[in-house]
Amino acid sequence: MAEKISAGEKVVPPVLAGDGGAARLLAQVLPEEKIDSLIQEAKSSGTPLDGVDGLLNHMTRAVLERVLDVEMTEHLGYETGDPAGRGTGNSRNGKNTKTVSTHNGPVEISVPRDRQGSFEPRIVPKRKRRTGSIEEMILSLYSRGMTTRDIEAHLKEVYGVSASRELISKVTDVVEDEIRQWQSRPLDEVYPILYVDGIRIKVRDNGIVSTKVAYLAIGVDTDGFKHALGCWIADSEAARFWQKVVTDLRNRGVRDILIACCDGLTGLPDAIRSVFPDTTVQTCVVHVLRNAIRFVSHDDRKRVAAAMRRIYTAPNLEGAELALKEFRKQFGDKYPGAVDVWELAWEEFIPFLDYPAELRKVVYTTNMIESINFQLRKITKNRGHFPDNDAAMKLFYLGLRNISSWRGGTSGTATPGWKIALNTLARTFPGRLKF
Repeated sequence: MAEKISAGEKVVPPVLAGDGGAARLLAQVLPEEKIDSLIQEAKSSGTPLDGVDGLLNHMTRAVLERVLDVEMTEHLGYETGDPAGRGTGNSRNGKNTKTVSTHNGPVEISVPRDRQGSFEPRIVPKRKRRTGSIEEMILSLYSRGMTTRDIEAHLKEVYGVSASRELISKVTDVVEDEIRQWQSRPLDEVYPILYVDGIRIKVRDNGIVSTKVAYLAIGVDTDGFKHALGCWIADSEAARFWQKVVTDLRNRGVRDILIACCDGLTGLPDAIRSVFPDTTVQTCVVHVLRNAIRFVSHDDRKRVAAAMRRIYTAPNLEGAELALKEFRKQFGDKYPGAVDVWELAWEEFIPFLDYPAELRKVVYTTNMIESINFQLRKITKNRGHFPDNDAAMKLFYLGLRNISSWRGGTSGTATPGWKIALNTLARTFPGRLKF
């Protein structure tokens, strides 16, 4: 509430309902000894400090009712019993009882009425039975992977608040406009590095539950900070889908990407080159290693890993080709699948060999984006499937917003060793960086 509250001759600071707002208010206007007395009386009577029947709940009720009385005075223009109110055409007309849900539990309050019915409370608006803190709590719990059923049970058990699953769903729907703004916000003109990776989810589509993939794009800006540029759920064949994604980045202001790092996503390299013809598409080396090692028995994995290391640490293309030839000679008969993985990924792997060591460390892997996907998988694992794409996008967005330091992609996290990599990028791609 932005307005000051008059209480006799005192001016009380603005009140924030819930989250201890009542306690903060009383701490400002009551002497410390009075607060100590209230706490001592609560302890003596066995009254808890928080919870449904706690002291904070009682204080919240007192503050809310006081604010409502002050709001009514402001609405009418005169205090209770003031002769100035005679003949004004409107007056107080008793009170209604209303239960509102707060952070400390349900609170039953008395809401004043006026005869004309024109009073519109601001602290607890008409037809509203929740303070803002409950909605924030629901969003917080939802973004951490709790289902609507879990949140309903948690609020009832811990806070004594009855919130139906339909209500919880409506509360989480408030981010839909925020998601649309995030998906269409302007982007930087140049991203030195773009990472793309996906996470599999189950979505009900036309009555049938099918497996889809939500793809996340992370851009590293010229200052070395990583930003979630967008999240897209594939709902069409690969080439058409990736063309849509890349065109979306272009329409939002991206004019150049120096290196795009991804993991064998069919159709993505061609889509990137069609819109950003100068971009170098680099496969994730770690993904190649993982895919190849799947074909290898446990007893041979150390030897195979050592042989593959000679490929991706080679000083140049010629050295890598010799290492691959030796790898094929040594393990081709026993593990042809591992050799095939390298040969199929070769064209998107070899750009990596042209980079100096400082730049190789930055583009070596999409592990950075996979760490984000790991956290997103944690919040999706409790759901058998999503009812539609919008429901999945809502959870992904809230999850991204909740990841430390990301704030929904509006601020990023730094890239280790970026200054050295930036100088290497400037030499490797002359004239293309924009500051």
